[in-house]
Amino acid sequence: MRYFYAATILAALALSSPALSRDGNSVTIASPWEVASADPAISGFVIQKLQIMENLVDADVEGILRPGLATQWSVSADGLTWTFTLRENVIFHDGSEFNAINAAAALNRSFEQPGVLSKAPISSIGPGDGVVVFELEHAFASLPALLAHATTVIPAPGAVDAEGVPSALIGTGPFQVTEFSPPQALELVRFDSYWGKAPAIESASYLAAGRAETRALLAESGDADLVFTLDPSGFSRLADVPEVETVAVPIPRVLTLKVNASHPFLDDPQARQALSLAIDRAGIATAITRFPEGAATQLFPPVLSDWHDESLDPLESDPAAARALLMDLGWREGEDKILVRDGQRFTLELRTFPDRPELPLIAAALQDQWRAIGIDLTVNVSNYSIIPEGHKDGTLEVALYARNYALTPDPIGTLLQDFGTGGGDWGAMGWDNKAVAEALDRIASTADQAQRSEAVSVVSRSLQSELPVIPIIWYQHTAAIAEGLQNVIIDPLQRSYGLSDIAWAE
Repeated sequence: MRYFYAATILAALALSSPALSRDGNSVTIASPWEVASADPAISGFVIQKLQIMENLVDADVEGILRPGLATQWSVSADGLTWTFTLRENVIFHDGSEFNAINAAAALNRSFEQPGVLSKAPISSIGPGDGVVVFELEHAFASLPALLAHATTVIPAPGAVDAEGVPSALIGTGPFQVTEFSPPQALELVRFDSYWGKAPAIESASYLAAGRAETRALLAESGDADLVFTLDPSGFSRLADVPEVETVAVPIPRVLTLKVNASHPFLDDPQARQALSLAIDRAGIATAITRFPEGAATQLFPPVLSDWHDESLDPLESDPAAARALLMDLGWREGEDKILVRDGQRFTLELRTFPDRPELPLIAAALQDQWRAIGIDLTVNVSNYSIIPEGHKDGTLEVALYARNYALTPDPIGTLLQDFGTGGGDWGAMGWDNKAVAEALDRIASTADQAQRSEAVSVVSRSLQSELPVIPIIWYQHTAAIAEGLQNVIIDPLQRSYGLSDIAWAE
């Protein structure tokens, strides 16, 4: 699958002087994302971004698969056996050898954990002579894309303790960890025995700064050279700082509402459609995220060119129509203007978290917009873990979060997790659609573009009409880049910070 983005690569970005480069051989990165663990199943998305560990399969910024720790791969005529030929003369940061045995062991552990690989119909993963072999229960054409996911990076055998629990950040990437202070900080140095091209910079620091104001100040003061995920006010302010370049790139991340479709107030698609009709997406996009073009008309944004369907009737704002739908479902206005049915007030709890600073603001906007149609919404802002916890124990009613639908280069990996049978922590809850599940399986199993397109249409139309998740905003990936920092790549798939390409101006 191919993605098309404007201004994705800022090649040779250099302003007038490298005043912020300090010693010229180091880069400091700040983002909101903590590194809570050495386990790729938990923190793989940061481990991969920092190029500490690598995958069998890599991908470029357009989602095109390319060799990683595997130089090539092939599939048998019946589609049931995939063979990945491993790169030779690769060593881990601790000096141990990368080989088929430890690669297969790492991938078996990934398969046993919750994640994209667990959704693949794998019957076995085993080592061969310089190869790793996957045996499948049925054909699954999307397997290479899943092996580019952050949870399938390959740690060294020495990174796992005697109980099989990941305990150290040791990989094959161009940077190795010298200091790990979870969950906030990492110190990295260039790995001089790296199998590929040597990075220009010698060291890097990573800081997880949860507050958007802090990240903007780090960029403004020069205490961080590359800062990701800015809030609108910080992004606007930094645009006027001459020592900083600001960038916004459309990405396949969508701010969505997860809806418990088994809740008695929400189990009818008409109720979920009413929630959607009550949302002023244009107002939220203009006033809160400040990218008006980001108002979502469907789940898949235009940057997902193979999934975005221009023929769909767009999601719109119409509070009067929303209220009419709820009246059709038997709701009536109570004395305090909140809807009542069978003696129950229409009250819901929305769960969200502050790591993305716009989420609590949008939650407050939804609180006002839903009250206007008679829904009493309380907002619970806490740690992001309250969302998957609520999914598991059934207490979640609605949740607000951002979901990246290109965590694998082919979105099917994420969509199988979210909308396959049984749903997922960050996808459908209490909603199963047999036609969608079968269509997702067809997409994953075939390379035939006509069959894929037909099945994609089934998925996109069903999600648009039944709304197990309700899209609100299509995201822009924002970053601030220090003066003098060159060859910065803003990856729309958010797989890499591009450390190995970065250099300071001479």
